[in-house]
Amino acid sequence: MPTALITGITGQDGSYLAELLLAKGYRVVGIVRRSSTTPYERIAHIVDRLELVSADLLDQTSLVDAIAEAKPDEIYNLAAQSFVATSWTQPVLTGEFTALGVTRLLEAMKRAAPKARFYQASSSEQFGQVIETPQRESTPFYPRSPYGVAKVYAHWITVNYRESFGLYAVSGILFNHESPRRGLEFVTRKITDAVARITLGMSDHVELGTLDARRDWGFAGDYVDAMWRMLQQSEPSDFVVGTGKTWSVRQLCEEAFSYKGLDYTKHVRHAPRYMRPAEVELLVADPSRAREVLGWEPKVGFPDLVRMMVDADVERHRAASAASAAAGVR
Repeated sequence: MPTALITGITGQDGSYLAELLLAKGYRVVGIVRRSSTTPYERIAHIVDRLELVSADLLDQTSLVDAIAEAKPDEIYNLAAQSFVATSWTQPVLTGEFTALGVTRLLEAMKRAAPKARFYQASSSEQFGQVIETPQRESTPFYPRSPYGVAKVYAHWITVNYRESFGLYAVSGILFNHESPRRGLEFVTRKITDAVARITLGMSDHVELGTLDARRDWGFAGDYVDAMWRMLQQSEPSDFVVGTGKTWSVRQLCEEAFSYKGLDYTKHVRHAPRYMRPAEVELLVADPSRAREVLGWEPKVGFPDLVRMMVDADVERHRAASAASAAAGVR
């Protein structure tokens, strides 16, 4: 039974990856930060099949201890301060977690499990103000946020540890990937949650920033399969992962609202406070290398993804309302 160690296991990607690896017969160990609360909502259905250990990307010793205890065959680093907007208000913290945290984890791996295979979650935000379209593995980085800058550092430190110390360490440059488990602060989930609330009469509008930014959106459940495939190759190398198709925030609104028979123009309001200091206008992947080498293809298309998210948010609000009503009766 191979062992996988996952940082960020309580997040969107971590929960889908844990499901995938359990289905493949792995022993799955998750790193969680010690806290007075247990934010395990995304992994509640599988938590009894996981091993959870306390460690922190800000604390080198805890990472060495966690890796030494788990003895992993594969390490997936999915933990980060991952919200671009927050990186502008907390740039130093973003750098500590998203950049230097990767160095600490690689150093811990080098000391405690040098034969393990390491996956680093790189991001399409590294391309930022794009030099070429579509973006491929050879496209130069031009990040446009503290988050993007931190991810570039994390990407290159992974390359350096691979080339300098002979570690099996790779980066997946993943384009935007969403799901019903996406955080409510992200624009996709913000929109689908708003559609659900408006449909149920709980709200009448949503405030957004730019509607013209275009992204390559896919389903997170598909993308974790690409992560796993990267660590099964004979030689370590980096891959761009995306659908190769691009959609604007406006098109996302049209798809989500029209699914419930609504006109988005009557419910979406522009809010300048949501505009970024430096906007990334267009990101779209060239995933041909992932397709050819990894045999990876996305399975869920954009319209189906949006509808999946809307349906999940409607069901969540209905369930919450029913539970609240039941509690009131009691």
